[in-house]
Amino acid sequence: MRLFCFIFLLLFSAAVGLFAYFNQEPTTIRFFDRAWTTSLAAIAGIAYGLGMISGWTVIGMIRRSANRVAEGIELRYDGNRA
Repeated sequence: MRLFCFIFLLLFSAAVGLFAYFNQEPTTIRFFDRAWTTSLAAIAGIAYGLGMISGWTVIGMIRRSANRVAEGIELRYDGNRA
């Protein structure tokens, strides 16, 4: 399994490297009255990073909510046993 994960990581890294190499031309991003010019690879990397952060936030909220529900069920179950 480790070998499979390592091979996947190598292939993914190679794909990211090729994407960065072939997309070096400057691209302008406009947001409200601001404009930034940077490479498409940098924009994709920033979007990927922001997506990971937002995904971890959503997973954390779901996990905390599920834990609270599970604790409530355990308290009710333990209360009925006594």
